[in-house]
Amino acid sequence: MAAARLSYPHRPEILMRKLAIVSLFVFPLLAGCAGRKPLATVDDLELDTVVLYRNGIGYFERRGKVTDDVLRLKVRKDQVNDLLKSLTVVDATGKAVSVSMPLDPAAWANTAMATLAPGRGSLAQVLDSIRGTELTVHTHTGRIMRGRVVMVERSVNEPDPSNRGGGGAIPSSTSDSLDWKLTLLSNGHMQVVRLSKIKSISLHDGDLAMQLHRSLDASAGEGMFEQIEIEVRLTGARSHDLTVSYVVSAPMWKPTYRVVLPEDGDGKALLQGWAVVDNISGEDWTEISLSLTSGAPIAFRYDLHTPREVYRSDMTESGVHRQAAVAVGETSWGDASMDELAAPMEEEAVYEKSGEAYAGDYWEQEVAEGALDDGDRSRLIAKKKDKGGVGASARGGAAPAPAAPPPPPAAAAERGPSMDLESLRRSTDASARSQRISGLTRVDLSTPVTLPDGTSTMVAVINEEIAAEQTFLYKPGGGGYGYEANPYRVVRFQNSTEYVLEPGPISIYSGGSFVGEGLSEAVGAGTSVTIPFAVEPGIMVTSAKQYSGQEMTVTRIVRGVLEVESFYQTTTTWDVRGPAQAKGFKVLIRQPQSGSNYELAQRPESTEDLEDAWLIPVTVAPKATSASIKVVEQTPSKISLAIWDQQALALLEKFLTADNLDAAARNKLQPVVELRREIGRIDTEVDGLRRQQAELEQRADQTRRNLDSIKKDPAAGALRQKLNKRLDEFSSEADTRGRRIVELESKRLELKIELEDMIQDLDLRAPSTPGAPGSERTKDGQK
Repeated sequence: MAAARLSYPHRPEILMRKLAIVSLFVFPLLAGCAGRKPLATVDDLELDTVVLYRNGIGYFERRGKVTDDVLRLKVRKDQVNDLLKSLTVVDATGKAVSVSMPLDPAAWANTAMATLAPGRGSLAQVLDSIRGTELTVHTHTGRIMRGRVVMVERSVNEPDPSNRGGGGAIPSSTSDSLDWKLTLLSNGHMQVVRLSKIKSISLHDGDLAMQLHRSLDASAGEGMFEQIEIEVRLTGARSHDLTVSYVVSAPMWKPTYRVVLPEDGDGKALLQGWAVVDNISGEDWTEISLSLTSGAPIAFRYDLHTPREVYRSDMTESGVHRQAAVAVGETSWGDASMDELAAPMEEEAVYEKSGEAYAGDYWEQEVAEGALDDGDRSRLIAKKKDKGGVGASARGGAAPAPAAPPPPPAAAAERGPSMDLESLRRSTDASARSQRISGLTRVDLSTPVTLPDGTSTMVAVINEEIAAEQTFLYKPGGGGYGYEANPYRVVRFQNSTEYVLEPGPISIYSGGSFVGEGLSEAVGAGTSVTIPFAVEPGIMVTSAKQYSGQEMTVTRIVRGVLEVESFYQTTTTWDVRGPAQAKGFKVLIRQPQSGSNYELAQRPESTEDLEDAWLIPVTVAPKATSASIKVVEQTPSKISLAIWDQQALALLEKFLTADNLDAAARNKLQPVVELRREIGRIDTEVDGLRRQQAELEQRADQTRRNLDSIKKDPAAGALRQKLNKRLDEFSSEADTRGRRIVELESKRLELKIELEDMIQDLDLRAPSTPGAPGSERTKDGQK
């Protein structure tokens, strides 16, 4: 049985209970709109082509004949803007001259506001309609309860247990007290809470929340779901052969894949791919040409229907006193002619790939090569419709039976079809062609597709052999909780097809059965990918790290700026242990970079580059149980220091004492180092004097406070005399140090000016070290 197409409805019986909440809010809307309105319909034109994208839009193309001078399109109000952005009308026998539509935004607003009238439904009704749903309740007292809704009961004149804490009598009331009690079930324990005590409710069912949002959207803007009629005026002929296309929102198509590994784990594997397509357009898709596009085209919403006024300045007077100037024409000469500028671009190459050989007749081959005109193509499509398209859904007709496969062996015939590579390849009919259009990859299905409204289908698009291998991959952290030291079992393959594999689930088959599944990023044509699909508990991977550094070295001195380099190394030792195997085994280690500027000091063989990481193989020899590898990362940490930096003097002195520094460079640098050393000595002395001055001022201030405290004591005359003498000494010493600081700073300024003049044209490079990588220097050590 061919597995090219699978179709299924959108399971309304399961959603019926969840959608009960919708009736509480938008019952009038649903009663008036029992059938879903199409996105855009044209009574006289049949849907011919659908192109679905991964960004939530779809391209729709219709063809047919119209005998009137007006083409009428019906479109939902929320789709008008998308339609206006992209509507294209091609008339083979006439012309489209205008597009018109009603404009009544006030009526829309009135319709939306009318549905917001209060009094419809209640919280108790909403909660009782979603019994069995899990939710979290927050009360006004801070209590949090989580569980499944069991029931909602009405409570009349029932005392509140939470009000009995005081032990006093409950006050009587002359009026009835009405409330509701919500019962939640969690782990066999039922909890009851009154709705009047509830502050907020959180829904955990994403589908239910989505349906509730859609119901509220419909209630708040019912008019947006009504249809309006757009008229396209036609002229030039009585009968018009039209092609109409537009782009509106549509569900994204979803990929799913299967990789079938060979018996021994390495060699040729089978890659199969399907696309899940949803039709919620409001109309059946019958024998259409379906295409699926990979990539990320930009799409957005833009309001073209709502009138917008823009303020403009009144420039009436400015146009009265104006006069045009006379301009003289000029002749220009150039190499390119107008014919060359208008030369058409080359058509992009079209690649056709199919899981089986092309089985079409002569006319289908002509269509594939683009040799037929529109009329012949329409007749061929009608011919296909008479025959019935391949892959019709359960609601749209039966699919034709594929060609009978070769007779299986006797043993296999008794057990039925197997799940081996060859059987799965024969059972899937993937007939499609791929082409590149403006950077996007579009897959065109070779057979027409029928998809009734409200159903989904799976269409086969890939059925090709690829090179693959099965191995192990270890990531820091292992395979998850409990498997921190265990690697993943992975399949590695190269996408040798012409298709881009969009992100989606990938099922892995080996030995005739399912062995796991994984996920992947988008995989471009010709690129390789690694898919983890299981954890291997029989292999253990451990690691240890060591850190080391190296002293700083000046590599260049340019106009008083020192370029300094130092290497920091991180050594990681990986140990792999596992049971001995006759052929041995290989574990790929994913080692993250220790930093953005770290590089491998010595690159292990067969290492692959990843984003911010390396993929390093560790091979365990046949019949061995362990293997290890050391991976050394290093970074040349490069910084720039000004010659006035505190570290600069020590680095300059080291640079000057290098044995292989030539005499010319040494003579240029020697006076610079001496001046910088003298400035450094002055800085050290000034720092010491400032500290002494600050300490003397602190002591003087303390002495003044002591004098203030005893100035009214007649018996403290001797002490006041002693403190005044000490205060004079402190002030005198502080002034002396202040004068010395001024002298030194003046001298430092003179030396700084002299040093800056000296280094204005100074440009020196570090001398070469024999055998050092990247140590190319000039003969005299200068640039």
